[in-house]
Amino acid sequence: MSTDITIAAVGDFLMKYRIIGTARVTGEKRYSFDEIFEPVASYLRDADLTIGNLETTFSGTEIGYTVSRRSAKTGWPLFNCPDSFAGTLKRLGFDVLTTANNHCMDCGINGLKRTLRILDSKGLAHTGTYRTHNESQQLLIKNVKGIKIGVLSYTKTTNRIPVPSDQAWAVNLIRPGKIIADLKRLKAKGVDLAIVCMHFGREYSKYPNEEQKKYYRLLFKHGADIILGAHSHVIQPALFYESRDIHGVKRKRYATYSLGNFISTRLYRNDHTLTGLINKIHIRKNDDGTVQILNAEFIPTWVRSIKVGGRSAFRILPLVKTIEKYGTRPGTESERMSNMYQHLRRHIPKYHHNASDFKIL
Repeated sequence: MSTDITIAAVGDFLMKYRIIGTARVTGEKRYSFDEIFEPVASYLRDADLTIGNLETTFSGTEIGYTVSRRSAKTGWPLFNCPDSFAGTLKRLGFDVLTTANNHCMDCGINGLKRTLRILDSKGLAHTGTYRTHNESQQLLIKNVKGIKIGVLSYTKTTNRIPVPSDQAWAVNLIRPGKIIADLKRLKAKGVDLAIVCMHFGREYSKYPNEEQKKYYRLLFKHGADIILGAHSHVIQPALFYESRDIHGVKRKRYATYSLGNFISTRLYRNDHTLTGLINKIHIRKNDDGTVQILNAEFIPTWVRSIKVGGRSAFRILPLVKTIEKYGTRPGTESERMSNMYQHLRRHIPKYHHNASDFKIL
């Protein structure tokens, strides 16, 4: 009898200081993030494997959370989040967090290592950054209802914050030889499905650049089955790609160039930065042991800023259901949400023309 599972993946957790400030419990020194995500929590919890990109750090209270900090060298923001956010991620149903991204070194190597300790304390698996050389040699493999799934994670940059030269293994940087070697090791472990998470591309660009396309072809050739992209802070198209890899295996493979922001403030007055995707990928393992990627579903999301009890608050909303509930009124936020949905219907399958493979919910 065949086995079916669903993988859910989301893009960047861009925990800006304004968002963190709204999560502080009135009159207390603690933070509560659960309510921000509650409108979309069911979509995450009902998947068999849920993956997200942790584009912040858990570097401790002494650094602070609610004041904007920027690098003196580049002017780029430096992110740090209260530890309680890790508990929220666990309660939301996340199984794997990728940690290789351009903000993983924002609070230095000690912040990077502390982040992993906090994830461990909540039982959250992670990959892409490491505390020891030995840890960097381990592969993250999840057994999901008898389907062995390997997850790899890489970033192009650490925002010009150097990784200590004697600990270069601490961050998986995008290097062709490294990724190919890791895919080979995954295959040797007998995984049924290899997922590669890539953090690169041009920020705020709605389409992948040539470097992204080149790497995706290379990874498919060397055995990647699913590629999940992030970093652009806006949604880029997705596609299915049937190919034969160097191991002689021919199958339908899947990639999304960028899942956008799952949580963020509005960046550069750009509504695309408020829009993300919960990408559900349906997998089947047949009786003969072969594995198929059946299709992909997309639940578009919208980050809304509201008032609760006189205080600012953020909520992640399911875009379609919210439009259906409140309708569309010209000149309002609902019109902006509707415009974004119409854009995504055209944009997500831009490179793929088999409508039965994609469904936008």
